[in-house]
Amino acid sequence: MDIIKSIEHEQLKNKIPELKVGNTVKVHVRIKEGNKERIQVFEGIIIKVQGGGVNQTFTVRKTSYGVGVEKTFLIHSPLVEKVELVRVGKARRARLFYLRDRVGKAAKTKEMVGARIEDKEIIVKEDIIDEPVVKEVKEEVVETPTTEEVVETPVTETTETKADNKAE
Repeated sequence: MDIIKSIEHEQLKNKIPELKVGNTVKVHVRIKEGNKERIQVFEGIIIKVQGGGVNQTFTVRKTSYGVGVEKTFLIHSPLVEKVELVRVGKARRARLFYLRDRVGKAAKTKEMVGARIEDKEIIVKEDIIDEPVVKEVKEEVVETPTTEEVVETPVTETTETKADNKAE
């Protein structure tokens, strides 16, 4: 495996939401302000999905106080906490840039009739569970010397001891 691919593989999230153009979503984004951290929700219509791998992005558009706001999010960013599906939209093209010119209800997509709102997730990489490797340990039988054996040697009588025994 390339070095670059292995580094990119580490940065990928395990599961990503299934994003389709035209869907209305809530994106939960982690925001840092000073040393405080909070989660802000950005709700809007997905108007574009582009790229692949680590660089895959999606753009969400909403109208806030009469002003159109678009934000582009990296799917694999650690700042994107989660993406919730609100409604399934019907889109017949890959980019919905024509919504920029529309105002009010015309800026929405039609809802798919009978579509279920399910947060489907795509598994990008599977968790690799490392099973413990059992190493076989060979037991070696080492013979340790036991108590020393006492060898009795036959005692030969000397001539002096024989003479002492006869005198008695």
